[in-house]
Amino acid sequence: MKISRSTAMPYIIWMIIFTVIPLILVTYFAFTDGNGTFTMANISEVKDYVAVIFRSIWLAFVATVICLIIAYPLAYVVSRASEKKQKTYLLLVMLPMWMNFLLRTYAWMTLLENTGIINRLLVMIGIGPFAMINTQGAVVLGMVYNYLPFMILPLYSNMTKIENRLIEAAQDLGAPSRKVFSEVVWPLSLPGVMTGITMVFVPAVSTFIISRMLGGGSNMMIGDLIELQFLGNAYNPNLGAAISLGLMIFILLCMSMLNQFNEEDKEGMII
Repeated sequence: MKISRSTAMPYIIWMIIFTVIPLILVTYFAFTDGNGTFTMANISEVKDYVAVIFRSIWLAFVATVICLIIAYPLAYVVSRASEKKQKTYLLLVMLPMWMNFLLRTYAWMTLLENTGIINRLLVMIGIGPFAMINTQGAVVLGMVYNYLPFMILPLYSNMTKIENRLIEAAQDLGAPSRKVFSEVVWPLSLPGVMTGITMVFVPAVSTFIISRMLGGGSNMMIGDLIELQFLGNAYNPNLGAAISLGLMIFILLCMSMLNQFNEEDKEGMII
């Protein structure tokens, strides 16, 4: 059946209105001042917030690594289960996502605050209380909880394509479990790993709700900084656009690096 190119027009129009035009506007405001005059002052001012930028990258990196450590074995176990059990496990993974993102974060505020459920239990057994809310650890915990399914699902989708006979063949040839993992399972699961890292790191590095609610004002991230320039008392949309542009370039560079590694791994497997 021949499909006309005109069928792609709705998608093209959507992309132009909601992606291309906003990117052009962000770029325009990043290189202009309040009067619309071209300037590089906004770009040079971004360096004043290097600490916030590095904090965002570091916390997003830690959250991504933790998500990968938790999700990888879980995804492997689910992918090796029977079809009926796989559906049940996937339902349990996706169940928290049925609740509103904001409500899930509010729930962690209730759990982690100084008079919250966790500290009350710790006091009952003679430990604590501990200052858990408004810390970097609370921010990372919120990221891991909210973005963990985005790591599990691509890993699971990729691992279901790894046939059991490949693993059995490696075992029959005398390869120990460690060798089977490093030479068979890990290389074949790398596309899922790269996809999961992208799907977790990108929203984590730009989040602002989690850092504001669980991290307090002392753990500002780049998402909070951008929101402050557009909606806060320090209203400066031109600076906000410059920071947003820098964040987009950084994310694009990270994604291109991950794609490059993914392509090299595919070539290595073919060879």
